[in-house]
Amino acid sequence: MKLKIQIILTCCSFLLLPGCKKYLDVTPDNVATLNSSFSNANEAQAYLFGCYANLQTLSDLRRNAGFTASGEVMFPVGLQDQTTLGGDGGDAGFNLMRGLQNSLNPIHNFWDGYNMGVRLWESIRMCNTFIDNIDQPQDLQPFTRTRWTAEAKFLKAYYHYYLLRMYGPIPIADVAIPIDATSDEVRQKQQSVDSCFNYVVKTLDEAIPDLPIAIQNAAAEAGRITSAIAKAVKAEVLATQASPLFNGNPDYAAFKGKDGEDLFTTTYDASKWQKAAEACREAIDAAVTAGAAPYTLVVQGNIINMSDQTKQLLTLQGSWVEAWNPEQVWSLNPRFGWSYMSMPRVTADAASNVFAVYSNFSVPLAESEIFYSKNGVPIEEDKNWDYAGRYQLRTGDADHRFYIKQDYTTVKGNFEREARYYSSVSFDGATWFGSGNTNDQNPNFVNAVNGYASPPDRLRYNATGYWPKKLVHYQSVPGQNTVWQTYPWTLIRLSGLWLLYAECLNEANGPGGEVYSWIDRVRTRAGLPGVQQAWSQFSRNPAKATTKEGLRQIIHQERRIELAFEGQAGWDLRRWKELQDVLSRPFQGWSVFNRTVAGYYQLGTVYQPAFALRDYLFPIQEYDILVNPNLVQTPYW
Repeated sequence: MKLKIQIILTCCSFLLLPGCKKYLDVTPDNVATLNSSFSNANEAQAYLFGCYANLQTLSDLRRNAGFTASGEVMFPVGLQDQTTLGGDGGDAGFNLMRGLQNSLNPIHNFWDGYNMGVRLWESIRMCNTFIDNIDQPQDLQPFTRTRWTAEAKFLKAYYHYYLLRMYGPIPIADVAIPIDATSDEVRQKQQSVDSCFNYVVKTLDEAIPDLPIAIQNAAAEAGRITSAIAKAVKAEVLATQASPLFNGNPDYAAFKGKDGEDLFTTTYDASKWQKAAEACREAIDAAVTAGAAPYTLVVQGNIINMSDQTKQLLTLQGSWVEAWNPEQVWSLNPRFGWSYMSMPRVTADAASNVFAVYSNFSVPLAESEIFYSKNGVPIEEDKNWDYAGRYQLRTGDADHRFYIKQDYTTVKGNFEREARYYSSVSFDGATWFGSGNTNDQNPNFVNAVNGYASPPDRLRYNATGYWPKKLVHYQSVPGQNTVWQTYPWTLIRLSGLWLLYAECLNEANGPGGEVYSWIDRVRTRAGLPGVQQAWSQFSRNPAKATTKEGLRQIIHQERRIELAFEGQAGWDLRRWKELQDVLSRPFQGWSVFNRTVAGYYQLGTVYQPAFALRDYLFPIQEYDILVNPNLVQTPYW
């Protein structure tokens, strides 16, 4: 029997608590149900999969502030119906960028599981209960018992990390609270951020030796935790701890616990970067041992014509959308279901079915401009790229025919860009390989001015004129008989680990050959020259890559490009303390409702995002503070 993690089992239903009680304040009282959950190996495994359930929920990008509050994608605010994203409230996460966060009913409330949040404290308690009771089944083999315990420990650590990343200081729930505990015993206090990070790392270290290095039976166990995954998560945790948000951040100097203890240290500790670098290298080595490798294109279906340029684009995109490919160190089972939000209409068939494509995921102009020029440097730095004239009109030519429709008029900013731009972003005039047409000599293309991709109404439209193409598999064909090629949501890719390692090395020791080599692995796959060559030959700031500060900027931009639209940038920008700057600029785009070329290419502001210092950490719901007086509210809330 296949034991798929994505099945949410009813074994966790006894944890749904009554009335106004909160998850850190009560314990399950249905002892008979608990005992039956561990009566044999099958029941225990079902309970373990219940521990996994909320992990799978995290694959829903609507619940991921790393996506919804990253500034990479915005959701239109003037739709005729705001329920297109999975019903009423489905777009709540995007409101984080509109200054609508609050402490009465917080958006992305992962403390209690409301407002597009997930009940992570419930999941942590399930993990503790599992660990405490897994010795009960008499038919469970010792090896299996050990592995399952390690999986539960990993999940407990990861759920703590997720909460820590959002809220900063949190209580540490290391053991299941006894059913006869007093109210005072269950009203736990927050621990300092370093204590929380250290606890997560310690728990991961306990789990790693007892996890398999790789999954041997993918048909039955795809999505289960391995030691390679756990080591990659450990590297991310330590890099987050070393980052400016948590490492000597003066903004939280006054953040004290209930008894006056410091919850943040304001003293910067450079050694944390070295520790993170060592964990990154260990994670990379473990991933490679488990079979991780850069993705290479596997051509599927009947391809009519495919140029080398198109192969490169599909290789770059395929590292994300090809299910369970070897570059994906950690993927979750649930399938990505928002392709219809991420693509333009490029065929008459797609345009004929008003429910096939909504196109609402809108990439702000500023996000499209973080991608490099073809020379591998920022467009504003490239001395050979016409940055000042980037909004002037230009006609597609033969040299760009695999990226831009020949003889079609678009803006100069779409020309002479790196391959990741064309594999990640679509725009008016862009070619679109796939959607039923695999002939790149005569490809589909995006006509957003007065063609299929232009807004049919005030509901199914893109607000900026740029789409996150990376999220759509080329074999997806929307229309009267829509076929979506879906894929699991990936949390960690090998190229992301390479760049994380480069970041940690630079922060620990400054620029050097090893740092450059790990960045250049990513750039080589993208068809770009190495960092030193690109900046020395093409940048107006040729010495940028030779200083720690300059190389830091390069690495940060490289991560934002390589991991664009993957739900990672929002978390990176938070830990770097750069998100406030990104969201201080207006979300701009083209005049998408104008049906002439001259009218369409009038730059306008969709809205001004709002993100203040207080928004770096999430507020705890005020009711929770009342229920548990040992908690203190996040600063500035």
